Amino acid sequence: MTHGTVFVVDDEPDVRDALNLLIRSMGHQVQTFPSAAAFLAAYRPEQPGCLVLDVRLPGMSGLDLQQRLREQECAIPIVFISGHGDIPMAVRAVQAGAVDFLVKPFSDADLLDRIERALARDRQQRRQAAESADVKARLERLTPREKEVLRLLLRGAVNKMVARELDLSIRTVEIHRARILHKMGAANVPQLIRMVMRSGSEREADGAQPVPADAGHSTVSTRPAS
Repeated sequence: MTHGTVFVVDDEPDVRDALNLLIRSMGHQVQTFPSAAAFLAAYRPEQPGCLVLDVRLPGMSGLDLQQRLREQECAIPIVFISGHGDIPMAVRAVQAGAVDFLVKPFSDADLLDRIERALARDRQQRRQAAESADVKARLERLTPREKEVLRLLLRGAVNKMVARELDLSIRTVEIHRARILHKMGAANVPQLIRMVMRSGSEREADGAQPVPADAGHSTVSTRPAS
């Protein structure tokens, strides 16, 4: 079972060795570190996995490391372990995004269960990030006019409303909409909206600048002036 690396940060060599053996027995890759600084020097955010982190460490504490990772927008899931935990400390850790906070001594089963949850969260986060990046890359392929049409579709506008807002013919809007669906890989407008909303790309999609009705689209006619 290799769904990512379990990074263990604990200043006690015996604890690191015991956790290393336990976690490897479940088929996971493990890397151990004696301090937060040592972990930061070696870790790369593109590495999938989770972090088993002691609270009290020499130098930078576990909670300080969690804060540092958040500041760096690193979302590695964390399972805290501590022999000196208290409720405010646990609440702070979990509110900051930790998977759980285990107080020593804890059972092997409890720790392994939290690690599995953390690895599952990491896989989900990475899958969502990849999907979001794909949607944003597809948005970049849209023309300025297509982005304008998409902006209005995201606001719930139907073809007639889009045509009126952008001074286009309904047929032109239909053509733009078909091109948008094709480029975005969506079967229909509801799926397109869900795709953009799930990816968190509403701002990119809504950032279209107004485009003159006759700009750069000689193959698509606009509505004749009355």
